[in-house]
Amino acid sequence: MNDQGKVLIVTGGGRGIGAAVCRLAARDGWDVAVNYARDKAAAEKVADEVRAFGRKATVVQGDVAIESDVRNLFDMAQSALGPARGVVNNAGITGAPAGKLADAAADMLKDVVALNVTGALLVAREAARTLSTARGGQGGSIVNLSSAAASLGSPGEFVWYAATKGAIDSLTIGLSRELAAEGVRVNAVSPGLIETEIHAASGQPDRLERMAPGIPIGRAGTAEETAEAIVWLLSDAASYVTGANIRVAGGR
Repeated sequence: MNDQGKVLIVTGGGRGIGAAVCRLAARDGWDVAVNYARDKAAAEKVADEVRAFGRKATVVQGDVAIESDVRNLFDMAQSALGPARGVVNNAGITGAPAGKLADAAADMLKDVVALNVTGALLVAREAARTLSTARGGQGGSIVNLSSAAASLGSPGEFVWYAATKGAIDSLTIGLSRELAAEGVRVNAVSPGLIETEIHAASGQPDRLERMAPGIPIGRAGTAEETAEAIVWLLSDAASYVTGANIRVAGGR
């Protein structure tokens, strides 16, 4: 890919791992469409950071659980930056409060599934339509955000979240095989305990300190450490990698 063809869409790009991906991708020569759901100021700040690397950026509001918003995201990104060659399927929530599944509210469960599963499927579908050489695209790379929770299960905290990330693992395997002959690589990254605001949002602001001693590497990870793996999967350096799931979890 030359610089003119490196257009990236990042869902949930205004915070946490998504924001780190936007910054590191810009460092590596990508123009970036920063999607956000509610916090426009945060997304605009990330876009400014992208521009500080000499790259183009656009900010697009949208709830990826809504089909029309997903289509608009891809349309707006193409209008502002050109056809996408990379998509990071990052937007997601844990749901709150943390606890046992037996105590979880049905509305909360529906919200988590709507964003983490239906939203991820809608974004992946639009990415496939946009990138596939069989459909007029130029090929490219999709990176889905899974979680170490998919294999750990998150008992007593977020069983429902873990279940949605299991769906992402299945999506990655199946879609990678569907699109391999159409110029599109599909991979996943599974972060473990990462320093982002998602813990406080779930009602557990002390979660990092409480759980870090149980991680073999002895600490929580950073959004930037996770983003490095994602940006590598987007790059030509990973040209023979598809259907993979990179665990960034400190040995946990």
